[in-house]
Amino acid sequence: MTRYVGRFAPSPSGPLHFGSLIAALGSYFQAKAHNGTWLVRIEDLDPPREMPGAAQLILDALKAYQLHWDGEVVYQSERHDLYQAQINTWLENGEAYYCQCTRKQIKEHGGFYPGTCRDKNLKDGAIRLKMTKPVAHFFDQKRGTIKIPEQLVNEDFIIKRRDGLFAYNLAVVLDDIDQGVTEVVRGADLIEPTGRQISLYQILGQPEVSYLHLPLAMDNNGNKLSKQNHATAIDIETPKPTLLRAMTFLGFEIPEAIKAANIEEILHWGCENWRLEQLPTEIEITP
Repeated sequence: MTRYVGRFAPSPSGPLHFGSLIAALGSYFQAKAHNGTWLVRIEDLDPPREMPGAAQLILDALKAYQLHWDGEVVYQSERHDLYQAQINTWLENGEAYYCQCTRKQIKEHGGFYPGTCRDKNLKDGAIRLKMTKPVAHFFDQKRGTIKIPEQLVNEDFIIKRRDGLFAYNLAVVLDDIDQGVTEVVRGADLIEPTGRQISLYQILGQPEVSYLHLPLAMDNNGNKLSKQNHATAIDIETPKPTLLRAMTFLGFEIPEAIKAANIEEILHWGCENWRLEQLPTEIEITP
């Protein structure tokens, strides 16, 4: 049987906030409950959106919460050659092509790209992958079968942006394959790109991974707790109260004796008592 490999892959657009802690804890508990490996990867693909020093702040917060990762931290900014090599292969064999459509033009087509540049043989622009393996639904370990909107299923999607930045979908799949990840545990805001990512596994002829999408922590205005919405950084000086709150959010019923324990003991108890059945079924929760 393949050894379980999970990962936590934050973007360094700000320090770790409560919503990110949920994703970190969920992926950590799922990996450790399977006696597996838990990797950390910094997804620093988009420099304009990144905050200087945020990657180190995230790693410092994980250490403060005693979420110890296995192996070396991987940085996507150091892996551009891997992404470009795959793109070059696809461009050479005709599986990818350049596209010069603007967002405005795509919006005029109902918001979905209709394949306008597929046969134009353009020499520059964004790069799209021909959708040869459309995925209309996938199985989520908690939520069962999830359907994907039809127009999205068949869309040739961008793998390298016009500004030269690599697309998230391509990078995460190539990295997960390279790192041997067997299951992706992340927030439910990333349900929609999952179909495209499974398509990439199929196009690359790689075995697919399993998926588990965790409930999202929302603020009082109904917005996802995120760095864009100025979510506050979690407390790393006295982490225990926030850790207990995050575990309660994930459906744990924590005994008083465990609440009185130290962080190492609390996490050990969490690994032993983690069950997917306990996870809330709601996708959005205001903690």
